[in-house]
Amino acid sequence: MTAVTLPTSTILIQPARPGFFARFLNIARSKPRIFFGGLILLLIAGSSLLSMPLTLASRGEISYELRNRGDERQPPSLERIGYVMGTDSFGRSVLGRALLGGSISLAIGFAAAAISVSLGVTVGLIAGFRGGWIDSLLMRVVDVLYGLPYILLVLLFKIALEDPLKSVFPSRIASLIVMFLAIGLVSWLTMARVIRGQVLSIRSQPYIEACRAVGLPERRIFLRHLLPNLIGPITVYATLTIPQAILSESFLSFLGIGIDPTLPTWGALAAENRSNGLDVNYPEWWMILFPCLLLSATLLSLNFLGDGLRDRFDPKKEAAKL
Repeated sequence: MTAVTLPTSTILIQPARPGFFARFLNIARSKPRIFFGGLILLLIAGSSLLSMPLTLASRGEISYELRNRGDERQPPSLERIGYVMGTDSFGRSVLGRALLGGSISLAIGFAAAAISVSLGVTVGLIAGFRGGWIDSLLMRVVDVLYGLPYILLVLLFKIALEDPLKSVFPSRIASLIVMFLAIGLVSWLTMARVIRGQVLSIRSQPYIEACRAVGLPERRIFLRHLLPNLIGPITVYATLTIPQAILSESFLSFLGIGIDPTLPTWGALAAENRSNGLDVNYPEWWMILFPCLLLSATLLSLNFLGDGLRDRFDPKKEAAKL
């Protein structure tokens, strides 16, 4: 008698999915620059934006314009939330002014970067894709604008746009619009050159020549085969344009040619408190330290984020390492 062997059932055991904390650590290990840059930016931007109802209130612990008589020039203290970063020469909370200043600086930076990226990408695409005299004309315009001082161009746009916008919008809103328009309209030159170079490089690839050989229309080649390959460079340089715009606004506010002086920005806070903060005899360091720390942390986080995205989208580079 022969023994009968019964088939054994195979049981597949699927590995358990990693938990949220494990995925969190994996992202931090694999993409440290993107992770830490995004985390710092999220903390600063989230705190600034979420606190706006409190900082814009006429009264409150962190109201940006409330003057507390008798509490002028108080050093940082944990007794009250409004005094965590101390008070300025008028008794106003440095925390409230720094948070609102962050919201305004970030808004100007992102809006100016959006204008800069839009103009730069449009000019670069047209110049690189069409070529010929159009390319030569657009690049000569870029060269001429490159030769003019940056501050001079911003001042010219500011003077030209300020009065017309003030006739339409309130003074404070008009000053914000003028600032991000002026910065955005003079910051697109590098983006135009970068995108033009990328387009010229992609146009010479064999698959683009193959598309032309089979008779695909230029519009389809542009939308389906060229433009998707530019998403990476555009994303990277857009991320790196934002800190440049924020720094430009802070620098202009520090020089006194920024937005309405009644509105705080990180650059304006550093400018109005520099004499007190750098006083040799009685240094009130907190007035200038905290706005500058928030500005520096934001710029570093955006640069980390941009560097990480550049390494992520560039196949020739290794993964970003700290």
